[in-house]
Amino acid sequence: MTETDLRTHATEIHEQFADQLDVSVEEIEERLDMLVTEYNVPLSEARRSVTNTYVDDAGMDRGDLQAGNERKSVADVDSPEEWIDLKAKVVDLWDARSDAVAQVGLLGDETGTIKFTKWSKSDLPELEEGAVYDLRNVVTDEYEGRFSVKLNRTTTIEELDEDLEVGEQSVDIEGALVDIQSGSGLIKRCPEEDCTRVLQNGRCSEHGEVEGEFDMRIKGVLDDGEEVFEVIFDCEMTEALTDITLEEAQEMAMDALDTSVVAEEMHEKLLGRYYRVTGPTFGRYVLADEVTEPEPTDPEAALIKARSI
Repeated sequence: MTETDLRTHATEIHEQFADQLDVSVEEIEERLDMLVTEYNVPLSEARRSVTNTYVDDAGMDRGDLQAGNERKSVADVDSPEEWIDLKAKVVDLWDARSDAVAQVGLLGDETGTIKFTKWSKSDLPELEEGAVYDLRNVVTDEYEGRFSVKLNRTTTIEELDEDLEVGEQSVDIEGALVDIQSGSGLIKRCPEEDCTRVLQNGRCSEHGEVEGEFDMRIKGVLDDGEEVFEVIFDCEMTEALTDITLEEAQEMAMDALDTSVVAEEMHEKLLGRYYRVTGPTFGRYVLADEVTEPEPTDPEAALIKARSI
């Protein structure tokens, strides 16, 4: 790609919108260059994205242009580096672990949920948990088979005055339990209505210092030999797996004057065991609805059996 290519496309876009918008060829070329050089977007996709932006700015109907993005549902996101439009609800917001990220969390629609990342340099408005948005010019991404969307400087965000029912995507996974993560065991949750946040040092991030209510969970990692899955087992599932009731866990912690003894007991009982889990996905986690403990598959034995049929 050369500067001449960028200028040619910028000039053609400028001619398309010259009567509707006060925008120069140089400004259009700068937008194209940013997408191509900073985000490694193919020039054809960059042109479509920039065109969409000016269609919206001019109040035109995207249906009048062939360059519009495809509007997709969450479940239809199946390849990376596509520029799409998405109507979705902000299901959850997580703590950003990098200064480069302004917001990260979970979007959802009727077909399921998907992770999103909004870059700090995008200078976009804040998304609010529970709100529904029309998101245009978002780019899809993929990591280890899991798809996500990125919001960048060309993304437009419109909050919609409506609600959206978020569907669940159920998966079946199995593997050895190779890790029980921090935050597992006996925990306390905020008692305020409609708040289930886990307390940190007796404080809720939303309601401050509160008298928490005991709960129990496992945040585990299953490894099938090719891929790892992060799984959350709620109190009911944790009791079934460990044969430790919530009341017994509280007694253990009181006797030892230390809640960590419960997580230690879980490590002793569960690590290395093989599980099959069924449940919906929630961001990077699978929420365990059903758990069985089959015999681990021996790949070599399975191959011998298959060849004998």
